[in-house]
Amino acid sequence: MGTIRLEGVEKWFGEAQVIKGVDLAVGDGEFVIFVGPSGCGKSTLLRLVSGLEEATVGKIIIDGRDVTALPPAGRGLSMVFQSYALYPHMSVRENIAFPLKMSGMPRAELNERVDRAGRVLQLDALMDRRPKALSGGQRQRVAIGRAIVRNPAAFLFDEPLSNLDAALRVEMRFEIAKLHQQLQSTMIYVTHDQVEAMTLADKIVVLRDGIIEQAGTPLELYRNPANLFVAQFIGSPKMNVFPCSAENGTIQLPGHRTLARSMNGAKPTRLGIRPEHIAVTATADGHCSGKVEVAEHLGSDSFLYVSAENLGVLTVRAVGGAEVRPGDQIGLRFDEELIHLFNAADQSIALH
Repeated sequence: MGTIRLEGVEKWFGEAQVIKGVDLAVGDGEFVIFVGPSGCGKSTLLRLVSGLEEATVGKIIIDGRDVTALPPAGRGLSMVFQSYALYPHMSVRENIAFPLKMSGMPRAELNERVDRAGRVLQLDALMDRRPKALSGGQRQRVAIGRAIVRNPAAFLFDEPLSNLDAALRVEMRFEIAKLHQQLQSTMIYVTHDQVEAMTLADKIVVLRDGIIEQAGTPLELYRNPANLFVAQFIGSPKMNVFPCSAENGTIQLPGHRTLARSMNGAKPTRLGIRPEHIAVTATADGHCSGKVEVAEHLGSDSFLYVSAENLGVLTVRAVGGAEVRPGDQIGLRFDEELIHLFNAADQSIALH
């Protein structure tokens, strides 16, 4: 079992309230990722779950047991930090075994758990090396192995990949995803990288200023963001947003262009469209036209930054090698079934 529930959790540091009444349920075996901008409270919330910070108000319940007042050692959790924090004078085997040795576990069981962790993390051939002889990704796997051997109720990861270069981050994302599939353990993971969140999570929790803006599966947040903040935070490149209005039941764009979507009395003030939902057309065939300012050709995709009349600079994701160059005049046509509308309070307006 590895269920975790937060009920009305608040955290104050003096006069500053950092976590503002969070309610959250994490199911057994679920991979939940906290995301949000710097200072949103995601690491503080993880530390509250772990017991490294004390909740000012509210309850933290693990497997049906109220652990709010318990220290970290009494919560049955394992935490992997941004820093590997390995003992340099110990081998990989000794580093992984250390928490079990300190608990007084019999040697036969200790060795069995350490060997199993080594196999799961593909560290078998490295068990006698010391940390200085390991790559960054291997060191992070050792740190994860040290957490695995404790058989915790849940794993907590605090930005574990932020010290790695881009290639290693991709490799370690794959390793962590495989690890979750093998162990079927509950995991809570903190990152500022929404690509990590989209590729790893069963459920994403988007935080801003100490509150949960929205929680759901990656595709739920991508397809049906609750508000403008979530809409622009989830998705890469981020969603294009510009002013709009509703006139005679249809959507009016700046420059007197109209989208044939019925509003049924809703009052949108802004329209959002993701870069991948804009098609490049002839200038006369689009919802708007503009000049290509920058074209980034990446092989499988091209990112175009288009100065569109009355709408500002829009980002367009064109599949394949789009034959477009800076200075070209192009038309842009929006997929009307995939637009997003927001009211004056930045809340999403349901279109379906």
